[in-house]
Amino acid sequence: MKTYKLASIALCVATALQTNAVTAQETANKEAGLEKITVTAQKRTQSIQDVPISIATLSGEQFESIFSGGEDILALAVRVPGLYAESSNGRVAPRFYIRGLGNTDFDLAASQPVSIIMDDVVKENVILKSFPLFDIQQVEVIRGPQGTLFGRNTTAGIIKFDSVKPAEDFDAYGKLSIASFGTVNVEGAVGGGLTDNLAGRFSFLSQQRDDYIDNAFSGEDDIIGGYDELAWRAQLLFTPIDDLTMLLNVHGRELEGTASIFRANVFTKGSNNLNQNYDRETVFYDGNLLGNGFDNNPQEYENIGFSLKADYDLGELKFTSITANEEAEGFSLGDVDGGAGSGDTGLPGFIPFPAVTQDKMDDLEQFTQELRLASNYTDAFNWQVGAFYYDSSFNVTSIDGFFGATTVFHENKTWAVFGQGTYDVSDKLTITGGLRYTYDEKSLTVGDQNVNGFALVINAASIQDYNPINVDDDQVGYEISANYKLDDNSSVFARYANGFRAQSIQGRDVAFEGAPSVAEAETINSVEFGIKSDMLDNSLRLNAAVFYYTVDDMQFSAIGGGANNVALINADKGSAYGFEIDATYVVNDNLILTGGYSYNNTEIEDDGLSVFPCGASVAFGPNCTVTDSMTSDNRALIDGNPFPQAPETIFNFTVRYSIPMGDDGEFFAYTDWAFQGKTNLFLYESVEFQTDNNFEGGLRIGYENFAQNYTVALFARNLTDEDNVKGAVDFNNLTGIVNEPRVIGVEAKISFF
Repeated sequence: MKTYKLASIALCVATALQTNAVTAQETANKEAGLEKITVTAQKRTQSIQDVPISIATLSGEQFESIFSGGEDILALAVRVPGLYAESSNGRVAPRFYIRGLGNTDFDLAASQPVSIIMDDVVKENVILKSFPLFDIQQVEVIRGPQGTLFGRNTTAGIIKFDSVKPAEDFDAYGKLSIASFGTVNVEGAVGGGLTDNLAGRFSFLSQQRDDYIDNAFSGEDDIIGGYDELAWRAQLLFTPIDDLTMLLNVHGRELEGTASIFRANVFTKGSNNLNQNYDRETVFYDGNLLGNGFDNNPQEYENIGFSLKADYDLGELKFTSITANEEAEGFSLGDVDGGAGSGDTGLPGFIPFPAVTQDKMDDLEQFTQELRLASNYTDAFNWQVGAFYYDSSFNVTSIDGFFGATTVFHENKTWAVFGQGTYDVSDKLTITGGLRYTYDEKSLTVGDQNVNGFALVINAASIQDYNPINVDDDQVGYEISANYKLDDNSSVFARYANGFRAQSIQGRDVAFEGAPSVAEAETINSVEFGIKSDMLDNSLRLNAAVFYYTVDDMQFSAIGGGANNVALINADKGSAYGFEIDATYVVNDNLILTGGYSYNNTEIEDDGLSVFPCGASVAFGPNCTVTDSMTSDNRALIDGNPFPQAPETIFNFTVRYSIPMGDDGEFFAYTDWAFQGKTNLFLYESVEFQTDNNFEGGLRIGYENFAQNYTVALFARNLTDEDNVKGAVDFNNLTGIVNEPRVIGVEAKISFF
């Protein structure tokens, strides 16, 4: 594994950028300037510079470059200051973190404090959060609690995706890329007016990668690591009268591929460096859960959904209705021990016992309805009020080779009413305040247990009597903010926000004779101050924010221990402070620089809270080097530890340089780099399960013809082929999960207008 000094790299990059910037500024083309960015973070279309919230956006070339190599939604990790993402479920069930706040729970029923909003519809379940990204207009990363307008489970923030919408004017594009490992991506869209009052748009994405990882235990070459994915979206925009628009969105997805690749014993006790057992293109898997030969970690999911958004302009008022429904099902299977065999015969290294599990989701259905009424006055005061309803149900079947199959049923209903008002105190000062009342109820019911399980045959398990679990809660969330314009190009803001994450129920341990667990609702109080400015004749945009928040009754998932249990716990409190900086510098027409940096200091505050660490139980101690204080029964005390999967620092930058080629085209080079600082993987701290100085970079070089609207480019993702640890499995051995390999390819895109 290659290692680099982050500080040295950052210093060299900063020096180079500064030198280029100063030189270019002297000869800058004064016509170059910043693009105006509009966002809908407050459910109104506003300039990003006028919204009193810390927001970052991704669009255009930056977005396309990140996903050019066939990456899934996890590619957003570390590409925005304060934003991180990871998963132990392959291309589904991503886990997002903003300002260090997230949830490491790998269960399909897990709740998260980062909400995903796609085309104005919340994607609550972790499977729905992974819908592929294509034909995207803009991504907004909205940091901090957003409970007033968006509801519960937004305590960390929101990632909001807006696709390109139908329009009367015809436009279309097609894009093809071919890359390493047989990676083929095909993307396209076509849209335009169909009648005088009807416009449509159809877009699609097809992604394919060949298997490239060998199973050395079974002797099968190129058997793991590939995927086939197809996603599509059809939209109709109907304008029956001038004041009424109705947008129908129907979308679907089919995925067949490989779940996460678990790699056994890739750490040596006492070190977090990848050792000789690590080989990116080789694993040792003996899983045969399905009974048809070696399983090799298959994964299959499908999803279909629709939404109908209606906007009725009443002059000084606007009424909005959004109705949506999502359905999904599928499974992921994992050789969780990451190797083969057991004991001293394990490959690679010592494996105490085999562990192969499958989680299957059936009958996921999510229905949402939102109603809003908003003013559009020319006066100083404007407002919006609304109501929201959510109804979700699904069942999860966990299958273990020893205990058999056990099914649990989940239901969740919630409703809310909310309001927000904005008052222009003067030409410079604007005050915003909002309230939201939410009622939330959840239930869990245990169905069939230990079906076809060997444990029942040998009397190592028995059918348990579990009473249904029903929990409910109601909360009032609120926020108040102020935005003050220093001049026409800069402003400062202050914001105080309160929100909550609803009670959670975890039933996965039922599959292993364990009892379900419940976590009480957590409540966050956050304060932030920021500045937004456009400087240097509209060539430099510099936005920054500092924040502090506390979370009462903070929900955590205690994962691992000797039995790999998944138990929900509440810490008395969690706290964090830090800052984010986002910058864009249009040096001239040919050179554009962007950069961002974030710092998060997070801390668990609970004197008596403890968890079983890596493989530990009452009888056996840990199999890793725990640095926390330990209790007499082998539990690690986690008071004072950072939140899990919360990078202390994030640094990213991009550079785009172009050379005009006649009047109709340009040669361009675009590079993007992202650095991740110290990150603790679990609730406890150990030498092995923490990372530092992870980084990845990308490069895109090509030619764009403006007259004929086509682009051809060479690209590389993970340019330096870094082996970055993204996660781990700690209950059995020292198992790791790493990032995607280097992908090099060629891309062509053509557009029609």
